[in-house]
Amino acid sequence: MPKEWILNSATNRFQLNFKKNVGATSEAIRKCAPKSLDEWQDYYFENVRTEEHIVNLGKKLYVKISEVLVAEINEITEEDCINYIRQLVIDRTYDGYVREIKTIYEQLQELVNEKIEPAPDEWDRLYNVDFFIKINDSFIGLQIKPVSQVSSIPEIYKEGNIQHKSHAKFKAKYGGSVFYLYSCKSGDKKIIVNTEVIEEIKAEIRRLKK
Repeated sequence: MPKEWILNSATNRFQLNFKKNVGATSEAIRKCAPKSLDEWQDYYFENVRTEEHIVNLGKKLYVKISEVLVAEINEITEEDCINYIRQLVIDRTYDGYVREIKTIYEQLQELVNEKIEPAPDEWDRLYNVDFFIKINDSFIGLQIKPVSQVSSIPEIYKEGNIQHKSHAKFKAKYGGSVFYLYSCKSGDKKIIVNTEVIEEIKAEIRRLKK
């Protein structure tokens, strides 16, 4: 398996399996409609690329692995490895988390048609509020919680109950309620899971505008 992984990675990196090198194999095999492996091999070498061409691609792959990749591997230091793992675990995880939150609050901003702004650090510490919507002289608090799967939401609801007192203090001081938005990945998109909260926020906006 390790050998196959190296061969596959190098072949893809140097595009040796691209159409320009090996031809349109998917189209060719459908056109051939072979009944056996030998029949397909004969057709390929006669109509797509020669056997000599394939052998030369294999030799080229060997050069890329034995000379290019080995030289690059020899340049990697222990410090490079430490920095890479640190960036993977710390930096990239944080960047993904921030992008997810940004995606969700921009979705909500469009749905409620009100500007959403980041809360001051003090609000995060005192009231567990990440973002706010200003309506007249009042504020609605928002807390966005990315979750890995819908099944983990009940645990976050428990956390919400613990933070109920701080949210009550926020409402007493700033007039608006605090709402949770749970986000989860759906395909290639980040979506708001508890969509019912959108109507609750709209109702709070209408209340504060009166």
